[in-house]
Amino acid sequence: MSAPESPIADAPSKFVGRRSRARKIVIGFLCAGLLAMVLNLVVGGVLIAPSQCRLVAPVTHGFALEPVEFPSASGATIKGWLVPANDSKGVIILMHGVHANRATMLGRVPFLHAAGYTVLLFDFQAHGESAGRHITFGWLESRDAAAAVTFARQKCPGEKIAALGVSLGGASALLAQPPLAVDAMIVESAYPTIEQAVEDRLAIRLGPWGKFAAPLLTWQMRPRLGIGVEDLCPIRQAAHITVPKFFMAGDLDRHTTAEESQALFAAASAPKQLWIVKGAGHEDLHAFAPDSYEKQVLEFLGRNLQ
Repeated sequence: MSAPESPIADAPSKFVGRRSRARKIVIGFLCAGLLAMVLNLVVGGVLIAPSQCRLVAPVTHGFALEPVEFPSASGATIKGWLVPANDSKGVIILMHGVHANRATMLGRVPFLHAAGYTVLLFDFQAHGESAGRHITFGWLESRDAAAAVTFARQKCPGEKIAALGVSLGGASALLAQPPLAVDAMIVESAYPTIEQAVEDRLAIRLGPWGKFAAPLLTWQMRPRLGIGVEDLCPIRQAAHITVPKFFMAGDLDRHTTAEESQALFAAASAPKQLWIVKGAGHEDLHAFAPDSYEKQVLEFLGRNLQ
């Protein structure tokens, strides 16, 4: 009859087994963390990658698109189109959103041109046909906005100027330092802070917990772009812009919530006005509600550029 196994003799093997399992768990966590870090870097790289393409001026009726270019302090030569108006009432500078280009703003040209305004459309650096290595979410783009204003003043001396920016375009208009030398400003769906912008977009893709991953993306800005979250804070700059401002946002916008747009409006200096577009998300507000949009924009411009 064989002797029973000793619990003391079996203890080392159990200890070795537990240690092996613990080692596997630790290795698993390390691998998961490394994978998450690599994925985070890849996502960050995609977000700042240039969004460039060759643009061909479309055939239009009633106005011609004159190709133009001008230098910017961002380091890029900015490409654009100018639509001159006879007996111009002023110049409207259209600024597109992120990962877009000036062609996305063409829908606004007919009603502005028909109302007697000269229109300037351009590509931000690293967008469309303009040079650039990285998208910077308004940092370098704000210098392009200032360069567009300078160009407009040279081409149309003595005329009043308004900037109309969508999303990135609106943020860039607000972030310019010193403030843009314009007579009026229209800001559509612009983020208040880059931190909120990142949190909102992660929440859309990952749910409520997504916002906790935001620091993993924003920390990359310093080593990759040379800027920090404090440099991308339009809500702080809005208080220093004294020209009339017209803020617009969709009440169903999840990329920049209506509450965030209202906070941006509240922080801005007077004179100012706000239009929350019912049923609209983070989209082209002109395409969503063209009649109301055109009426409100032309009334605002008429009050402030005439």
